[in-house]
Amino acid sequence: MSTPLAAAKITAALAELPGWKYRRKALEKTFKFGSFREAFSFMGRIAFDAEAMNHHPEWTNVYNRVAIRLNTHDAGGEVTAKDVALALKIQAISWVG
Repeated sequence: MSTPLAAAKITAALAELPGWKYRRKALEKTFKFGSFREAFSFMGRIAFDAEAMNHHPEWTNVYNRVAIRLNTHDAGGEVTAKDVALALKIQAISWVG
């Protein structure tokens, strides 16, 4: 079972994650790309890191937008260090902000 992060740790993590928000017990961000192909390739790239971490995002894709929501199910749907680590990887992959 994963341990939820304290509010202060989430706030500190958000300082390193531009555009990410903490809402409804999750880290969230929407990325806007130039096309569907760009958005889909972004999702494909994230999938490899998420699978390697055995930590999978909740996400949606509509045309050029990818909305991502991260929390940890085995921590009662709270944010854990795994969510922050994946958000940092996603942020590093992104070429749109």
